[in-house]
Amino acid sequence: MQRYKDPQLSAQERAEHIVSLMTVDEKAAQLRYDALPVERLGLPAYNWWNETLHGVARAGTATMFPQAIGLAAMFDAELLFKVAQVCAVEARAKFNASRKQGDRDIYKGLTMWTPNINIFRDPRWGRGQETYGECPYLTARLGVAFVRGFQGDGKYLMGAACAKHFAGHSGPESTRHRFDARISEKDLNETYLPAFEALVKEAKVEGVMGAYNRLNGEPACASRYLMGKLAEWGFNGYFVSDCWAIRDFHTEHMVTATAPESAAMALKAGCDCNCGNTYLELLVALKEGLITEEDITRSAVKLMRTRARLGLLDDKCEYDDIGYDMVGCESHKALSLECAQKCMVLLKNNGLLPLKKSALKTIGVIGPNAASIEALRGNYFGTADEYVNFLDGIRRAFDGRVYYSEGCHLFKDRLQPLSQAGDGYAEAVTVAEHSDVVVLCVGYDATIEGEEGDTGNAFAAGDKTDLLLPESQRLLIEKVLAVGKPTVVVVASGSSVNPLADGADAIIQAWYPGQFGGRALADILFGEVSPSGKLPVTFYETADKLPPFEDYSMANRTYRYVKDNVLYPFGFGLTYSKVICRSVSYNGADGTVRVEAENVGDYETDDVLQLYIRDNESRWAVANHKLCGFKRIHLKKGETVSVTMPLAPSAFEVVDDTGRRFVDSRSFTLFAGTCQPDELSRRLTKCACVSVDIRL
Repeated sequence: MQRYKDPQLSAQERAEHIVSLMTVDEKAAQLRYDALPVERLGLPAYNWWNETLHGVARAGTATMFPQAIGLAAMFDAELLFKVAQVCAVEARAKFNASRKQGDRDIYKGLTMWTPNINIFRDPRWGRGQETYGECPYLTARLGVAFVRGFQGDGKYLMGAACAKHFAGHSGPESTRHRFDARISEKDLNETYLPAFEALVKEAKVEGVMGAYNRLNGEPACASRYLMGKLAEWGFNGYFVSDCWAIRDFHTEHMVTATAPESAAMALKAGCDCNCGNTYLELLVALKEGLITEEDITRSAVKLMRTRARLGLLDDKCEYDDIGYDMVGCESHKALSLECAQKCMVLLKNNGLLPLKKSALKTIGVIGPNAASIEALRGNYFGTADEYVNFLDGIRRAFDGRVYYSEGCHLFKDRLQPLSQAGDGYAEAVTVAEHSDVVVLCVGYDATIEGEEGDTGNAFAAGDKTDLLLPESQRLLIEKVLAVGKPTVVVVASGSSVNPLADGADAIIQAWYPGQFGGRALADILFGEVSPSGKLPVTFYETADKLPPFEDYSMANRTYRYVKDNVLYPFGFGLTYSKVICRSVSYNGADGTVRVEAENVGDYETDDVLQLYIRDNESRWAVANHKLCGFKRIHLKKGETVSVTMPLAPSAFEVVDDTGRRFVDSRSFTLFAGTCQPDELSRRLTKCACVSVDIRL
């Protein structure tokens, strides 16, 4: 038996041995994302590129969960851990089935380029839907939970997660291939890097993907600064470029002159795997003396080590018996529905919701997203074996007459090309007139809000130019609300939207809620479950008051630094009941916080306890306050619970202009509530946070 086949050896030893048996050509071929086989060693081809942002993507059938931003809105690390476990099981099941058929194509492997833990700093960014929001703490906690759930704790990795895009990547999409993100040491180490550090140190994430942009002049996929951070954190996995990002070195960033120079620059910096084709020039770079064979060997060993950790060098692995029957099974679908129910955010309710079926004979469901599957998906999606859109969910739950009108196109000025502009408005108004209550389904989908190259021309390469709905939908809302019927506006989007719907009786932010989004919406509308999602991003009033999109400074950005212009605050979300925090206390001996909460409303409900901390002395503190703990709870009507949460020592730390993280104060205020301790949150929820002063 060859030593690389010996399961008693470490993954490092096995990787070193199999690579030592390869020629330089064979080693170089392993650094491609579509790694070639080495048949004489029994090493099959392997494609590194796969995605599981909210379910296994782009490779046929899989359970489809809410988009990542919706999963973040659950504020539930434990539930996200379960989602990741499902993603891992289905990835293994699909891998086992594909391998049995001899299919080793793209999107069939076990190395998932997920999660996206970039900070959603600007609501115009189209790919913000892929992230866990704007808060470094929330992003880190959710990212760690996902990686741990996906990679598992067995002898082998169930799957290999990948933290992306390292680092300082959050738009604009149109210039990402040549953009230089200029970010201060304070902002880097306070905002943009902490989640990556947590995933490396705590979750032992197996992969890190570099970003397209430059960071302070250095291409992110060959940045000495960023690679130094990984070394400092003890990263022990593989590094992959974003797709065709290394080509950008000589075609967009102009930091090299030729493809071999770009390949050499990336490889020597520590980029092991090339998503793209520039590493086809590695042997040319070797011949030109730009790299050494040892450079190629080093990366080949790291990539083989990951394959060994996945059990791919073994004849038998503990996950080989996971069958295809696990894909889209009933328990996985039930989890998708639960996530959809818990991710939707009730932004406004004047008492209309929950709807009482017995009081209604007709419901009008109107809007371009009412019957849309795309409004359920988001981007980077798999194909579910069943979908329930918003219209179908309401139809299934309501025995009376359901009227439907598309009303308008998602962004064009007419539904039919030969019609006049506004051809759907008359029918929408008619439907509203015939209905006891209207559910108006508007928003975006990933065909216009998303990644450069994946979207059409409705906005700007996937980014938004403002925070408004397209004009076609604004006119639809105006005309339907003018009818005067009780109306619920449901917004499907992956980002901050101002629907200009002050006249609506209720507003629900549905995100892209996954394959059972329609069932979840109906459950909420008719009071089968109480809404309990919270905003993982700030919803702003207007883009006009935001800093320039290209400005990566945190000044007046996100809940930690925002000064004004807030429509709905980070952490905000109503329920059908009212949960109040009675008391909060801090135990310095064991670093725990105890919160007592009571449901004083009329409904059983989930809610999210949120802890925020304010440094009262340090000049380096964030401008407002920062999230330092959260816990989803469930309370029956009249129930009181006591919850204990850990408060990490890092909650007391600040970051100075050099990037140094340290405790610079002795006076802090700790807040506990179901929202932020800001004035707008108090006004919207009609409930104040409780607080305790802490002296260190």
